[in-house]
Amino acid sequence: MSNSIRIMLVDDHAIVREGYRALLQKQANFEVIAEACDGAEAYSLYKEHRPDVVVMDISLPGQSGLKAIERIRQFDNQAKVLVFSMHQNPSFALQATRAGALGYITKSSDPEVLIRAIVQISNNKHTLSADIAQALAMEKLGQDQSAIDELTVREFEILRLLLEAKSSQDIADLLNISPKTVANSHYIIKKKLGVNSDIELTRLAIKMNLVNLLELVDEAT
Repeated sequence: MSNSIRIMLVDDHAIVREGYRALLQKQANFEVIAEACDGAEAYSLYKEHRPDVVVMDISLPGQSGLKAIERIRQFDNQAKVLVFSMHQNPSFALQATRAGALGYITKSSDPEVLIRAIVQISNNKHTLSADIAQALAMEKLGQDQSAIDELTVREFEILRLLLEAKSSQDIADLLNISPKTVANSHYIIKKKLGVNSDIELTRLAIKMNLVNLLELVDEAT
């Protein structure tokens, strides 16, 4: 398929990838050439296959999709990444964009939205699903700009791992930084968000829909 859009899928659930692949391969001009189950594999396969578009979940084991986007974009600043995520909080879309993604589509979107987004991304155009675009617009109209949006991509990633109850050493190993950098970032995150303890940090994250309370319960059991 000489004029096809070559796609790499990144999702940690094999059955989900199979569903996406079946959907996308029905399109005459789409070709799924690679699949990855985590950020490290995504980076490796991107270097090997150089797909036209990467369709990536950001909730991945180990290094998240945000980190994978950053690494891929550092390797190839022309890489075209579309985030396809369950997270409907606009802060995730903002952080994905900062990491280098061209688009953000939620998994609650109709299949046609995903297909159209892939075409737009392949043409180097930015795209958002309607629910995310609306959420971003509503946030900008609000009186208080979310403090979460003030975090850097690295700080956002560290926050995500802290909420997963990862230790400073675990976070340092996953992000290839020093434990001291993690500790400093932990302090800066709490300062930016106006909280004094990790309990307050977790409560704020739940309030802002950055983490689901049931997910925390599942991880603790």
